[in-house]
Amino acid sequence: MDLTGEFERERPRLTRIAARVLGDPAEAEDAVQQAWLRLARTDPASVDNLPGWLTTVVTRVCLDRLKAAVPVPMPGDAPDRPGSGPDPAEEVALAESVGSALHMVLDRLSPAERVALVLHDSFAVDFATIAGILDSTPAAARKHASRARSKVAAPPDGRGTADWNVVDAFLAAARDGEFSRLLELLAPDVVVAGDPVAVGLGTPARIDGRDAVAEFFNGAAASALPVFVHGRPGAAWFDRGVARVAFDFRVSGGRVTRIDFRAQPEALETISRRRDGDAR
Repeated sequence: MDLTGEFERERPRLTRIAARVLGDPAEAEDAVQQAWLRLARTDPASVDNLPGWLTTVVTRVCLDRLKAAVPVPMPGDAPDRPGSGPDPAEEVALAESVGSALHMVLDRLSPAERVALVLHDSFAVDFATIAGILDSTPAAARKHASRARSKVAAPPDGRGTADWNVVDAFLAAARDGEFSRLLELLAPDVVVAGDPVAVGLGTPARIDGRDAVAEFFNGAAASALPVFVHGRPGAAWFDRGVARVAFDFRVSGGRVTRIDFRAQPEALETISRRRDGDAR
């Protein structure tokens, strides 16, 4: 295996990953170079999937750097051990997952909380996989995400949470069946309504009140993907790559005040996919 040539082909992708995680191009270059040094000391025969191996190493180097910026270790955080955890090939899909959304809460969350929140709430990565990255258990990863959501939902400066954070936290709570969390994210007088086309596809015509809306969404929205609807952060149900129903959220004061199910063509034409925690 030509390690130098293979590494140079992967370098641009690895640098993009590190830059999105760390938010600093110079730090990203250093992280990628550190991955190269580790690779140079590794037996090529022991690397079955080089892109996956490099993705894992770069991600963990970035996590180490984030952890180093925290003066007091958070409970439950364990040091990363090179070579531990799942096979790198199983983690290659995480390469594009740790995105710019991390930096919206970077200063207020521990590294484990940041990673758990962003990977799960924004990108629907399961807690078992996140646990492998964090070298923890799925239960611990879930607790990290829960603590992070609480911190994000109550900004220390008193300003409202970014709408996309509220929407993503709501969808994650719906998928996981976290009924109490759904109640926290809904305004008391929240309304859900469906346009005629959406109702024809099976959505409710109208639901009123926090308890009723939480009951409807509890354990649901598993197939909803993050999108923009009329430029606002929302979600949509896709069938074979085609958006069928948009979930148009209205957020005020860090809580969801209204959700409109929209399936009319003119509404679906406004949809654009939201990626890497993009908040616009």
